[in-house]
Amino acid sequence: MRSIKTLLADVWRLSIPYFRGEDRWAGLLLLAIVVSLEFAWVGVTVLLNKWNNAFYDAIQQKDFPAFQHQLLIFCIYVVGAIVVAVYQIYLRQWLEIRWRTWMTEKYLSAWLKGDTHYRMRLKGDTADNPDQRIAEDIRSYISSTITLFLGILNAVTSLASFAIILWGLSGDFRFHVAGHEIAIPGYLVWAAFAYAAVGTWLTHLIGRVLIKLNYDQQKFEADYRVDLVRVRENGEEIALMDGENVEKARLLDRFGRVVHNYWGLMIAQKRLTWFTAGYGQISDIFPIIVVAPAYFSGAIQLGQLMQTASAFGRVQGSFSFFINAYQTLAEWRSVVDRLVGFERSVALTQAEALSSDYRRGETRDGTALSLDDTEVRLPDGSTLVSVDGVKVRPGEAVLLSGPSGTGKSTLIRAMSGIWPYGRGMVSVAPGAKVLSLPQKPYLPVGSLRGALAYPEPLADHTDDQLRQVLADVGLGAFAGRLDETALWSNLMSGGERQRFAIGRALLMKPDVLLLDEATSALDEPAEAALYRLIRERLPHTAIVSVGHRTSLIGFHDRQLLLTRAAGGPAQLAAAE
Repeated sequence: MRSIKTLLADVWRLSIPYFRGEDRWAGLLLLAIVVSLEFAWVGVTVLLNKWNNAFYDAIQQKDFPAFQHQLLIFCIYVVGAIVVAVYQIYLRQWLEIRWRTWMTEKYLSAWLKGDTHYRMRLKGDTADNPDQRIAEDIRSYISSTITLFLGILNAVTSLASFAIILWGLSGDFRFHVAGHEIAIPGYLVWAAFAYAAVGTWLTHLIGRVLIKLNYDQQKFEADYRVDLVRVRENGEEIALMDGENVEKARLLDRFGRVVHNYWGLMIAQKRLTWFTAGYGQISDIFPIIVVAPAYFSGAIQLGQLMQTASAFGRVQGSFSFFINAYQTLAEWRSVVDRLVGFERSVALTQAEALSSDYRRGETRDGTALSLDDTEVRLPDGSTLVSVDGVKVRPGEAVLLSGPSGTGKSTLIRAMSGIWPYGRGMVSVAPGAKVLSLPQKPYLPVGSLRGALAYPEPLADHTDDQLRQVLADVGLGAFAGRLDETALWSNLMSGGERQRFAIGRALLMKPDVLLLDEATSALDEPAEAALYRLIRERLPHTAIVSVGHRTSLIGFHDRQLLLTRAAGGPAQLAAAE
């Protein structure tokens, strides 16, 4: 179990950047107001505690005018309490959404910076389910942190306020030992402390297992959701292979982990609830039992009994904060661990990227793309492809061929600058725009216009340009649906998605275009028509294509073969 000091250090590192960031003044102002309202709430409870004395004395003495007067005072206090409660919730939620907005933007920027999200996936997502870290854990962390902070503040303030009251009401507890009289001043304060201390210790012994169980529950739930999404996204492939039973079994296995861990949570929470529920019920009557002897002896009136019982309850409740909040604390601690793990994984991934032996440079001899003394490696460090002295001129088209498994697609990723494993120099012309089209294009959810222009701003292209491009690539039927929002990857066939991606290339007019089997879903006549269109519309673009069909040779200026000798990396050579 991590130490409290380490936990607080992690919380400080997660929280303090917001209150030092660009939104700090609004955040600090809202926090100050919320804290002030928390003090006001404690102030109202102190006034109500004093009101108890006068109110119950009026009842005991059957003083009806005094009773009416105290009811009027109670109404005033209640109105004030309602105002404080309403604005405390409202302003707290305001602070939460501002803090969450800032933290979400920070985490998204870090995750998406420099292909970090892609590199983390290649490493196996060492911070499991980063999407959940951003979507769920940030929200939970901020809400729980504010809840616990205000809870501790309330407990400390209430303790300071009511301990003074209770100390004054307690008097001395006197008893004789060996003929000597011993007096314990403020004995009710010490009784409340002892009662809560024992309860806190027992609560921790019973409930500490909840920390790991909550951590695992979030992980298993996220894994299950991710697998459900994958089934939805790959529904066609699963249906074609009649794989529903296998997927059902796999999903039920994932769900079984959720259920198994949840049973553990239920059992742990049941054990904790047995104790905390009993503790809470006894807490209601314990102060009355402690103070009752003084009342029945006539030393105090009913009003003082109720005021003392109320003050004792507040003091004991303040001491018992960690008992009442233990479940929240356990969940909060697991969220802190997950966010810290995510931050460390992102930082480690970015540090590895900075220390990579790959270098991205600029060509000086007028070539659009060049690879010099470059090795493309696998994550385990073994060399997959070795390339040296390859140059592609502007307007030149090069076909990259070779047997499956020789590393053609990985070499394309290295050319595009996203593959992190290897060494050497990959250079492009100064200011060159590089576009890589994979075999399975990405179509974001949203309008068709936005999907076609992706990732460029919509303002860069007119509707006439978008419609013309759709018609040119054989998707004229979609030209009237530019404003329609849909999950386009499900509405288009594989061939249509590849045509759509070629349309993007025609819009962007990149200086370097990398095609990784980007037309493999099309028949040869359709593929030939698209290559002719690319060469016609992008005459100055350097093109590197990966493909297996011999029909592609005629659309390229030269062909490079990737072959591997026994036991060594693949080498690139000109085709004969």
